[in-house]
Amino acid sequence: MFGLEDKHVVISGAGGGIGRALVDAFKSAGARITAVDRDSALLAALEGVDTECFELTDHAAATKAAEAILARSGAPDVIVGNAGFTRAEGMASVTPEVWDSEIAVNLTGGYNLVHPFLPAIKAAGGAAIVFISSVNGLAHYGNPAYSAAKAGLIGYARSLAVECGRDGIRANVVCPGSVRTPAWAHRLDKDPGLMDEVSKFYPLGRIVTPQEVAQAVVFLGSPLSGGITGVALPVDAGLMAGNLRFVREIIGA
Repeated sequence: MFGLEDKHVVISGAGGGIGRALVDAFKSAGARITAVDRDSALLAALEGVDTECFELTDHAAATKAAEAILARSGAPDVIVGNAGFTRAEGMASVTPEVWDSEIAVNLTGGYNLVHPFLPAIKAAGGAAIVFISSVNGLAHYGNPAYSAAKAGLIGYARSLAVECGRDGIRANVVCPGSVRTPAWAHRLDKDPGLMDEVSKFYPLGRIVTPQEVAQAVVFLGSPLSGGITGVALPVDAGLMAGNLRFVREIIGA
């Protein structure tokens, strides 16, 4: 259906909540998966995939890993930059250490994932690159360092789209709204009812699932989206469309 049968897909952050959904979705589409993560235990839990364990914030380690992946499986047809992390809540929490850490994981990690593969995918005639950013990259919903990094990831994707398009490379971004993953655990420990409150801000009355994010990524990674590049696609239950709570409470609709 998607034209991804036997295509080679590299997925970073593959052991996390969205990462596992991405692995399952691309496997269901018939792709060959190279799952990348820094946690070997999370990778060991994945079945039917090749794995590569390394620290994505380390450019030398990422380059060495890319060389191993190319030698084993050939150039990727799709690269999914999914690795990401945040814990900072607001501006007062953003220390220099927090800033450096979140930029390293959420922005530099995307560059380190893609850059070592560029010569090979250009030589192979191109590839589809899809980054997982966030609605925080489109508007501010807290987490300043994370927001800056995710906005930067959109900029990097558009740079790839413009400068590498003639090499057959497409680059797009999926911007999820809130997604129930382990990243929410520390907040839910403090307030188990938080998700009910969060859902009130979404026009669909709920947050999106990891599977819904993965389905959008599969589409953007497939030939079905062959004319789409440089796009930042919200998968956010309508959050970026407008503020339903404002409409109801202020306008009275």
